Amino acid sequence: MRTTSDESTVRLYYLGDGDDGGSAETLCYAPLSQALQMAAAQPEEVQAGLFIATDNDVVAYLDLIEG
Repeated sequence: MRTTSDESTVRLYYLGDGDDGGSAETLCYAPLSQALQMAAAQPEEVQAGLFIATDNDVVAYLDLIEG
């Protein structure tokens, strides 16, 4: 993910895989720091499907925290 500040607004969403090909459910539009807190509070099985989108990039939550 390109460099962004903790206060940059991002979209935190869950990408589910359903029978119809899946769906994206937005959990919040918030500063990065708040979105990361919300993501960390989710169960592990949900965290595996979380993504964070900035104005110019998308990264899987687990890739972001492991990197």
